[in-house]
Amino acid sequence: EVHFVELGGGLVQAGGSLRLSCATSGFDFEDYAIGWFRQAPGKEQEGVACISSVDDKTRYADSVKGRFTISSDNAKNTVYLQMNSLTPEDTAVYYCAAGAYYSGSPYFTGLRAYEYDYWGQGTQVTVSS
Repeated sequence: EVHFVELGGGLVQAGGSLRLSCATSGFDFEDYAIGWFRQAPGKEQEGVACISSVDDKTRYADSVKGRFTISSDNAKNTVYLQMNSLTPEDTAVYYCAAGAYYSGSPYFTGLRAYEYDYWGQGTQVTVSS
């Protein structure tokens, strides 16, 4: 059974930082890319970042490049999202997800929801101004 444990959400002031973690189980970690998505009230879901452990590739949405860093601990089957210089526009529920992936996938963007098979329950991030 696929299982996610997402931790690290909370309330932070603008300019602050948070680190989200997503511990996974129930699938072969190296056969999947792990992505972070977010959804704010009244807005469309947005792919934020993605990492594939098999080839150590990362991908970011333009809105978070230079501020967010995704990383993984393959021994723990856990992915992290370090979020710095947070703004109120980053307020959302953040979800991690797992999508089947092989190195060299020509059309894989890592930031589209349809590329993912399994989803976590989400963790709230609130940035106050």
